[in-house]
Amino acid sequence: MLTKENVAAIIKEYGQNEHDSGSTEVQIALLTARIKYLTEHVKVHKHDYHNSRGLLRLVAQRHALLKYLKRTDYNRYVELIKKLGIRG
Repeated sequence: MLTKENVAAIIKEYGQNEHDSGSTEVQIALLTARIKYLTEHVKVHKHDYHNSRGLLRLVAQRHALLKYLKRTDYNRYVELIKKLGIRG
């Protein structure tokens, strides 16, 4: 689960300032953290279909945001996927 401290650290790292929770990079980074947590949860609890569905929704949302970032600013997109260690 993401705690307030984890969220604040992600916002500080990926945002333009400590109050920047709405930029595309921050949203993608927060979704990635939630996806990593839920992936581990679903590996342990294979029959938890509600969280499996939620995981798929998060992945789709992150994909849409990545697609938007790629379309608007390709350099920021490439930098972000390298920093997060995800495939584009």
